[in-house]
Amino acid sequence: MALGRRDDAAQLWSQVLTLAPQHPQALLHSGQFVLQRGDARGALEYFAKAQSASPKDPVAALNIAFAHRSLGDTKAEFEALERALAADPYFFPALLSKAALLVRLGRRRAAARIYKDAMTIAPPDSELAPELQRAMERGREIVRENAQSLDAFLSSRMGSIRERHAGANLARFEECQAIAAGTKKIYRPQPTMLDYPGLPTIQYYDNADFPWLKGIEAARDKIHEELLALLAEEKKEGFGPYVRHETGAPVNQWEELNFSPRWSAYFLWQDGKRLDDHCRRCPRTTQAVEAAPLIQIPGFAPAVFFSTLDPHTRIPAHTGVTNARLIVHLPLILPGKCYFRVGNDTREWQDGKAWIFDDTMEHEARNDSDKLRVILIFDIWNPYLSAAERDLVSELLLSTREYYRDA
Repeated sequence: MALGRRDDAAQLWSQVLTLAPQHPQALLHSGQFVLQRGDARGALEYFAKAQSASPKDPVAALNIAFAHRSLGDTKAEFEALERALAADPYFFPALLSKAALLVRLGRRRAAARIYKDAMTIAPPDSELAPELQRAMERGREIVRENAQSLDAFLSSRMGSIRERHAGANLARFEECQAIAAGTKKIYRPQPTMLDYPGLPTIQYYDNADFPWLKGIEAARDKIHEELLALLAEEKKEGFGPYVRHETGAPVNQWEELNFSPRWSAYFLWQDGKRLDDHCRRCPRTTQAVEAAPLIQIPGFAPAVFFSTLDPHTRIPAHTGVTNARLIVHLPLILPGKCYFRVGNDTREWQDGKAWIFDDTMEHEARNDSDKLRVILIFDIWNPYLSAAERDLVSELLLSTREYYRDA
């Protein structure tokens, strides 16, 4: 069978049945050969015997469903699929077949729910047979259509309530509804180093909660002047690739940008160390960020740097090291068509308008313009940590590093 020699395989399975008439696999494959020849009723006899010989095997019930589908007996097909899923609720081919049957019956909403279940357990497309790949693609399209339909239905039901609360900030509810409908995903913090429990799951924070941020925005013009002076230098000394994974380290999504100047950085602080020469060249920038609650962990943080992104360059989706900190962006050079996504929320930078976000939420950046984009980036303590927690987090990271230093 693996070599595609079906006639030889059919003959051999027939010999197996001569020796062992109740052999489940021989019955199953013999029935499949008969079904392929167009004899659905003859195939049913084999499949029924295979199911009797191995009643807990969902494969026989699935093949019975295929035979009934060939005969046009929808009711019997549905019952066979239910038996297959009763034997194994996670039997992927049976889930797809049941969803496809519901589509044929015009029950697309019910089909979408089955397809969605199948998608949660589906192997990668590369591991699926071509017919299952096509089935999954049809399923994804039906799930997308249903999500949009459900979202529209829910919006119509919520209209009068929204009118009652006109002027209220409903951004969180809008995302909640989109997640409930399935048009948006659920994003959670995924720190690569340290996960601090009990902190809020917030994509972009409200600037009003950070009164010192106005001072950063007010210093924008002076910071911009210092940046332009750095960029005007012929060799742009001090700028270097932001992504630097050494040979042998897994680069994953960073392969394209690893050691690439397309995403470069000019650090004022790096891994907690103040680069005095760089700070002297940018005194106004240094003064502005020092007024912020920079996270202070020797050898770890803060990081303060100008981040350049070349035209038509994308920073792939990734997550940061710990939710004990937040990240501040101050845009300085925006040629347009520059976007940033955190979780479900995609925004376009506005010149001189800062924002604060949790970088342990999946995020990515794009410069779709024809010119350079530059922003100032620095990290601050998460404001929901107390002074005691900040001290303990610092010692936790330092002690962990010391513990593994000579490992």
